[in-house]
Amino acid sequence: MPASTVDRVSEVPELLPVGFVSVLRSLGLNIPIGSVITFQQALGKVGLDKREGVYWAGRTTLITDPEIIPVYDQAFQMFWEGFIDIPEEITPSVQRVTLVTDDDTELDDGETKETQPDGEIINLRYSPSEVLRNKDFALYTPEELAEAYELMQRIKLIGGLRTSRRKLSSKSKSKHPDIRRTIKASLRTDGEPIRQAFFEKGQRLRRVVFLLDVSGSMEAYARALIRFVQAAVVGRRQVEVFTLGTRLTRVTRELSSRDLDSAIVAASSAVQDWSGGTKLGETLRTFNNEWGQRGIARGSVVVILSDGWDRGESSVMSEQMQRLQRVSHKIIWVNPLKASPGYEPLAQGMAAALPYIDRFVEGHSLDSLTNLATLLSDEKGLF
Repeated sequence: MPASTVDRVSEVPELLPVGFVSVLRSLGLNIPIGSVITFQQALGKVGLDKREGVYWAGRTTLITDPEIIPVYDQAFQMFWEGFIDIPEEITPSVQRVTLVTDDDTELDDGETKETQPDGEIINLRYSPSEVLRNKDFALYTPEELAEAYELMQRIKLIGGLRTSRRKLSSKSKSKHPDIRRTIKASLRTDGEPIRQAFFEKGQRLRRVVFLLDVSGSMEAYARALIRFVQAAVVGRRQVEVFTLGTRLTRVTRELSSRDLDSAIVAASSAVQDWSGGTKLGETLRTFNNEWGQRGIARGSVVVILSDGWDRGESSVMSEQMQRLQRVSHKIIWVNPLKASPGYEPLAQGMAAALPYIDRFVEGHSLDSLTNLATLLSDEKGLF
């Protein structure tokens, strides 16, 4: 049996991820640079000694669609078992691959060649921000959460407008004549209404109400979504936030602090059922009785961030969603699981709520939240 590729290039481990990914791409797979970086880091942890460790390091970091696992297995056998033509003599002087971020600078002009590594250098330039935009929130590290919050603050959650009772003077003719201003102007022309005045109805921001599921099934996503909601509270007027679990908790005041750490600590102290059970129907009943009918939900866009798991009765969920639909302007359901391959809304709560939802969108990454902000500001698409 021929010597494995791992044995033949073990002296140059930096080349292994790039070479293996080249084989995958030659078979038609689209492997982003962020996955290559994660694969290289995984190999640094598991090593190259055991075939099983190398196999699973690549499969968990490079493969996101179960349907392409057979292609991955074929590529693994071709490359790592030595069934493709790899040059026998590979030395560190042939190529050296380095990862360069957007923040890295070029070598100074005064740096001597002796300080540089021998051989040709291939710089793989990547942007950490771009890598995070498509990464699932459940896979975030604490450091990545901090960086993601900086990106969330840049998302402009403008939202739609609604007609207000306030009247504004109009310079052009409209169907609303301003009798008072017209009569006042006629006093200057002996009572003749030569100059007619008109008014138009003003507009104001439509309220956005976030209902964030903080149950145990949402724990991996709630830690990121609460940062997005907090950024919306401090960056826009007319925003209300409630948490859903075994009880309903209003956390708008706690999240209004511009200091993220203080806001998160205050919200955690206020929410007694974080990572607990799920009674979506009952908590929605509480919201409708105590807040929705009183005006917070009336004419507002209600955004429910939940995976749809509910331990209560489906009839209760259906009834309360119907009540919420009658008083709200639109209902958007953000489900982090929607992006999973083969996902179907079969969970009890999700299935009961689906007939009363205006938009059903993903919420697992920064890109999906950017699309949510765009949807909230899209007058033609939503309002």
